[in-house]
Amino acid sequence: MEPFILENQSFFTIKSWITQFPGLVAGMTSKRGGVSKTNFESLNLGFHVGDVHQDVCSNRKKVSELLDFPLDYWVGAEQTHDIVLKRVTKADRGKGSISYQDSFKGIDGFYTNEEGILLTLCYADCVPLLFITPEKNMIGVAHAGWRGTVGQIAKQMITLWGKEGITPEQIFVVIGPSICEKCYIVNKQVINLVENTLEDVKILPYNLITDGQYSLDLRELNRRILLNAGVPERNIRTTSFCTSCDKKEFFSHRRDQGRTGRMVSFIGWKETMNRL
Repeated sequence: MEPFILENQSFFTIKSWITQFPGLVAGMTSKRGGVSKTNFESLNLGFHVGDVHQDVCSNRKKVSELLDFPLDYWVGAEQTHDIVLKRVTKADRGKGSISYQDSFKGIDGFYTNEEGILLTLCYADCVPLLFITPEKNMIGVAHAGWRGTVGQIAKQMITLWGKEGITPEQIFVVIGPSICEKCYIVNKQVINLVENTLEDVKILPYNLITDGQYSLDLRELNRRILLNAGVPERNIRTTSFCTSCDKKEFFSHRRDQGRTGRMVSFIGWKETMNRL
C-alpha cells in the first residue's frame, strides 16, 4: 500500500503514521498551490534555486499554516549530498526557515526527540528517508542522492540512533517520492560505488541500458542498506511515486534539466499543548 496520501493539492502525508501517532506531522510537499512563477511554478520551497525570495517565504508560510506548524519552528539545511546528520533541539528552531543564509551548513539529515520542531529538507529527485521510533519519541529525516546513498546515510542514521539506546528493530522508515529506476540513468563510475556498497548481492538494483549507461533504483538501494543495517523488512515502506514521471505533482531536477523548484519532506511532533 502507498504510504504517501495526498492530503490536499499542496502536500502528501504518511497517513498511517499520523493516524497511529497522535501529534505527529510527516510527509512531503507537492509542486502545487503556491505563488512562484516560471520554472518554479508554483509551490517552490527552495531558497537556493533562483526563485524570488519573497515568493518562497510566502509558499513556506502557506505550508506552515496547512500543517499548523509555525514557520519559526522549522529547521532547514544547506544540503551537500554528504552523510552528515545533526541532532537538533528547540534552541535550533527557525534556522533555515525563512533564509538560506542562516540554515545549517553541510547537513543532509536531522533527528530529534523533542516536540515543537519541524525537520525539513529539500528535494527534486533525491530520495527522502523518514524515520521514527515512537516509544523513544525519536524522529528523523535524511536526503539521499546517489552520493548520500552510496555513502550509506541511511545506515548512519541507524548507527547514531543506536548511540541513543535505540535498536534497529525499533526503527520504522518510509522511503519517499523520488526519481524511479526508469528515469534515473547513471554511468559506470556510479555503479562501481554501488557495487562497493552492496557486496554479495544476487539481484542488483541496477540494469545495463547501453554501453556505460545504467538505470539505477535508488529507492531499492536505500531499502537494502536499511535491511543490512538491521531494520526489519516489515518496518520499511516505499512509495510508488516518481518525481520525474508524476509531472503534475512534483518538481524534477532531471526532467526539468536543472531549472526547477524544490519540494520539502517534513517530520515533527507538535507540542503537547497543541496536540489536545
